[in-house]
Amino acid sequence: MIDENEKTPRDEAVDKELDGVPEEFRDDNDEHEDEVEESLDDALAALRGDLETAKQDVLYAKAETQNVRRRLEKDVQDARNYAATGFARDILSVSDNLARAVQSVAEALREDEKLKGFIAGIEATQRELDKVFGQHGITRIASTGMPLDPNQHQAMMEIPSDDHEPGTIVQEMQAGYMIKERRLRPAMVGVAKKPD
Repeated sequence: MIDENEKTPRDEAVDKELDGVPEEFRDDNDEHEDEVEESLDDALAALRGDLETAKQDVLYAKAETQNVRRRLEKDVQDARNYAATGFARDILSVSDNLARAVQSVAEALREDEKLKGFIAGIEATQRELDKVFGQHGITRIASTGMPLDPNQHQAMMEIPSDDHEPGTIVQEMQAGYMIKERRLRPAMVGVAKKPD
């Protein structure tokens, strides 16, 4: 009978195979196996934690990429919509001058046969310019009779009036324009006030 406290005799072949293997790698010790299992469990738990962290990082990176893509798309769309803003602002003075030219022609001259074609040409040019403005999203800001809106109107003077509520626009000195959603030029207006 073999005493359990004594080491069981080993096979000589097993001993030969284990020659040169360090003690910590041998299967002799149950404690060592428990330590290895615990360290494996700890390593597995750490890897699972790293995996969750990596998943969160990937989600954040995807969200950030999507936000950047949306921002870039909006910037490109804005660039398309508002690319002609500077040019349009400069052309507004041409439109103003055409309007002044048409308004300055007296009724008597409008009936003159020699000037009828010339005046009709100026009016046609003004209509064409307004049509082109409309095609590019440039619209005139409504002002006369409207309440003053500092986002669209620039008050140049106050005009005493009993006929209109204070703060109502009673005169437009220069038309204002919008390009899509943005103000291109404010309307320069006179605003009603209570008479003194």
